[in-house]
Amino acid sequence: MPRVHVAREERFGGYLEDYEAGDRFQHWPGKTITEADDHLFCLLTLAASPLHIDRAFAETSIYGKNIVVGTYIYSLLLGMSVPDISGRALANLGTSELRHTAPVFHGDTLYGESEILGARPSQSRPGEGVLTVRTEGFNQDRKQVCTFTRAVLLPMRGAKDK
Repeated sequence: MPRVHVAREERFGGYLEDYEAGDRFQHWPGKTITEADDHLFCLLTLAASPLHIDRAFAETSIYGKNIVVGTYIYSLLLGMSVPDISGRALANLGTSELRHTAPVFHGDTLYGESEILGARPSQSRPGEGVLTVRTEGFNQDRKQVCTFTRAVLLPMRGAKDK
């Protein structure tokens, strides 16, 4: 008999015990980044550098065109990872080693992948644990454009979801 999968329960993250170091997740779908996406994000966050929003200025830069603001790339990758990694998160504990390794341009498509680096029970919060994960972003040509590591507080199986 086929199993019924409820997206809300099964898709959005797991419990700490569901993850092991070395597990890899390919986040889907990717996102093609439009000029409007980039400009809106820049203006909403007051990160309106001319390199991102002024085409004439960007044409004089080393890239010869606008590049997408890095905080948007990071935000997209983090969001892409939520269904697989942190959908049940009780808290995001921190991000480290954030690196933008290549520029992203309007019209590029971003894809994300995450690798579990470690999963351990919390020493101070019974029934909860810390998941450490590295997420990488790639463009449509599989060139890495961003990487970061983050730690997430997750419930353990049997602990009440908060």
